[in-house]
Amino acid sequence: MSAELDPAAVPGARERVVDLQAARARVAHWRAAGERVVLANGCFELLHVGHLRYLCAARAQGERLVVALNSDESVRRLKGAGRPLTPWTERAELLASLVCVDLVLPFEDDTLEATLRALRPDVHAKGTDYTAETVPERHVDAELGIAIAICGDPKDHATTEIVARLAEGGA
Repeated sequence: MSAELDPAAVPGARERVVDLQAARARVAHWRAAGERVVLANGCFELLHVGHLRYLCAARAQGERLVVALNSDESVRRLKGAGRPLTPWTERAELLASLVCVDLVLPFEDDTLEATLRALRPDVHAKGTDYTAETVPERHVDAELGIAIAICGDPKDHATTEIVARLAEGGA
C-alpha cells in the first residue's frame, strides 16, 4: 500500500502519512523525549463529527496521536463489497490534515496487535462502542503495559447509518 498523497495535499499532511517503519522511528523519538503517544485506529470512510470527537478525545490522552488507518482491503473484509466509500489515500489525506493527528499509517491486519507491538504506544484509544473489557487487543495492551482509553462521544454517528440514510433519500 502506498502512503503517497497528492502533491496538492494540505501543507504538512504528506509528511504525516508514513509506513510502519517510519512510524516506529517517530514514536520512539517522541517517547524518548518524554512525550506520551496515543494510538487510535479505524476505517474513517466518511469523516464525520463522531470521528472528529473520537480523535480529539484520543489526542487529549497524550502529546502525540498516531492513527492506524484500515487499508481498502481490510475495510472490504470488515464492511463488505462496495466499501470503502473513499480510497485509502484520500482518507489518509483527510486524517493527516486534522490538527489533532500527528501521524497516519496503513493498517492491513484484522487486529491491531502487530501495530501495537511494533509501536508500543503509551495509550491505545478506542471509541465508545467499546469498553476496556471488550477491546479486542486488551491482552496485548496488558502484556505491553499500554493503557486503554475509551474516547469520544456516544456512538450516535456511524458511516453505515449515513450511507443508509442517503440511500433512502433522507438527510
